[in-house]
Amino acid sequence: MVKPYTAVGLIPTVRGIRTRADIQRNLDHLSHLVKAASWLSSLDLPVRLIAFPEGALQGFNDEVLDLDHVEFARECAIDIPGPETEALGKIARQYKAFIMAQAKAHHPEIKDRYFNVGFILNPEGEVILQHYKVSPLFPVEHSVCPHDIYDWWIERYGKNLDAFWPVVDTEIGRLGIMMANEGSYPENARALALNGAEVVYRASYPHPATGNEIFEIQSRARALDNNMYVVAPNMGTYYLLPEDDTAIDTFGGHSYIINYKGQIVGSQEYGGCSTYVGGVIDIEAMRDHRARAQWDNWLKDLRTELYQMLYEQPIYPKNLYLKREPMKHAEYREKVLQKQIDLLHERGVWRKPEH
Repeated sequence: MVKPYTAVGLIPTVRGIRTRADIQRNLDHLSHLVKAASWLSSLDLPVRLIAFPEGALQGFNDEVLDLDHVEFARECAIDIPGPETEALGKIARQYKAFIMAQAKAHHPEIKDRYFNVGFILNPEGEVILQHYKVSPLFPVEHSVCPHDIYDWWIERYGKNLDAFWPVVDTEIGRLGIMMANEGSYPENARALALNGAEVVYRASYPHPATGNEIFEIQSRARALDNNMYVVAPNMGTYYLLPEDDTAIDTFGGHSYIINYKGQIVGSQEYGGCSTYVGGVIDIEAMRDHRARAQWDNWLKDLRTELYQMLYEQPIYPKNLYLKREPMKHAEYREKVLQKQIDLLHERGVWRKPEH
């Protein structure tokens, strides 16, 4: 039996980086934030899961500043495992907690490229899961994703759920990763659920989408649709460069812990500082609901033969970066974004506006 426990989502202040060495300042800040968050949150039930939001280690300067992909891969991306995960592993051991986190990271077999990788550490500080983000923030994010090198990826890992949406079975439940924009697409949450996920990480999301409720609506819907917990901490304030002295709240708060019925069980609306969100995870109650409900344990009712028709025609192009580095913003708008809109107009899926 898995006893109820507290999950904590950190909401850190972060400094964008120029080099990999700059990550250390963010790590130092995170270690202090964990201490405060875990101590106070454990006054209810023990903290067994700590989530570090996307961007907590490196920020988002590759996207914000439209940086060259190869240069960022060489100067700023990390290795998993590596010194940075060792530092997080020390925190995991100290607090006897599982850690969910994210970083722009290398793949050991692909030179001069980086991916957006979510990862999980166990309380011994070992990396027990890595998930390569399959839906980057397409207009601006320079990360390679598995679909961008699809032919290589399935040859290397196979064509199965574990290759794209891995889940790890642990003493606190089955854990999975669904970062930021991945949660904008119901398919990513559904894939994790069909692979057995019970507690899913979903962070971070920028303002004004957070202030306009998009992040909350999506996160609650993904939890409800799949009867799983969603741990969704957002970022705090952002310093563009390590030496800057003025922080900007570009994320807008709205951090949540959401239960398997889509209900918010932990909330932190504010994001203009370093703070945290906490909420109780009750795995046994979720498993009981899945086993005994007659209606709202939805996964049992999937009519998969019908839904397969939705995806027979390709939409987003696969293998986009199989033979080249990711595009910068302007080139992407011209060669991909506008063509995707035109495609849906040509197929009659969308009607063109009158003007």
